[in-house]
Amino acid sequence: MGENTIPAEYLLSKLVEAKVHFERALECKHTEFDDLYPYMIEHPQFFWYKRYVAWSELLTIVKLCNELHVDWNGEFSEKQAEYISKRVMSATVLDYWFESKEHVG
Repeated sequence: MGENTIPAEYLLSKLVEAKVHFERALECKHTEFDDLYPYMIEHPQFFWYKRYVAWSELLTIVKLCNELHVDWNGEFSEKQAEYISKRVMSATVLDYWFESKEHVG
């Protein structure tokens, strides 16, 4: 069998899609997940689960980038890359994800 390679541009485009998906979930905006599970909107845990799914998707693509030696850090602020490297979606990630790169203090 021949070896197939995945172009770095393809992985980075999927990474950007996953980042947008996660950010939309953080902001409680409509995502693809809402279409898949419309009944979940009625349940209080929905937004937590929606964020968890988006975070997991982001981490999976970052893992693939790491395994294939594709630099993914350029798509994120330094703090965001640090959160991703820790892999834990904590309250800090939820509260400070959108802080600008230039934020001081």
